Amino acid sequence: MKREIIHTDLAPDAIGPYSQATRCGQFVYTAMQIALDPATGELVGDDHADQAHRCLRNVQALLEAADSSLAGALKVTVYLTDMTAFGAVNEVYADFFPADPPARAVVEVSALPKGALIAIEAVAAAH
Repeated sequence: MKREIIHTDLAPDAIGPYSQATRCGQFVYTAMQIALDPATGELVGDDHADQAHRCLRNVQALLEAADSSLAGALKVTVYLTDMTAFGAVNEVYADFFPADPPARAVVEVSALPKGALIAIEAVAAAH
């Protein structure tokens, strides 16, 4: 199977030597998304919940660019700098995955790029 590089202006450009997302066959893999505004490249949101919202919108844009969607998500990984934000992030997450959510891992990390509080990546099935 051939690997396809996915790029969209509706998600932030990569801030390093990686692709926004890749697709191989029916599977889509997004890069880890922090709360960067795609238009400005600047970090947005003052807390974990605000940043979670932007991260998920970025993931959603990448999946849609790859002929998938949040409904096609199979596995999501969430990276938090503070696990006490778990509940607030769950509330935002539930808005994006209201029914039949994908498998998920949540991991606390010591730091994220650009001082972000949260990062999210996904693996999804293409439609």
